[in-house]
Amino acid sequence: MSADTATDPTPDRPVALTSEADLDDFIAAHDRVLVDFYTEGCTLCASIEPVVGNVARAHEDLAVATINPRDDPPLIERFSITSAPTLLLFERGELVGRLASGFQGGDAIDAFLESHLEA
Repeated sequence: MSADTATDPTPDRPVALTSEADLDDFIAAHDRVLVDFYTEGCTLCASIEPVVGNVARAHEDLAVATINPRDDPPLIERFSITSAPTLLLFERGELVGRLASGFQGGDAIDAFLESHLEA
């Protein structure tokens, strides 16, 4: 992914990322990005995965990614990840929202998005 392509098509399902560089490129390539920080073996993370998939399909202007911060530990400090799942919302490259309250259903995630994104 190139960092100067904010016109990349928005994927209709979560994109699995594996590194900080991948995440930076993904955020640069899309105007609105929701990132699900998860860990392997986390039952809440596994439970929220299909919800995040539904959110990706429901919001045409929102690119959704998943990443395990243990695969690239500097992500933990950079984004202050203290629990999983943690959802971070970016708009035009800037972090605009954080949802780190355990499992969240689709309605709660939609409300989170609406409260943090510009119209």
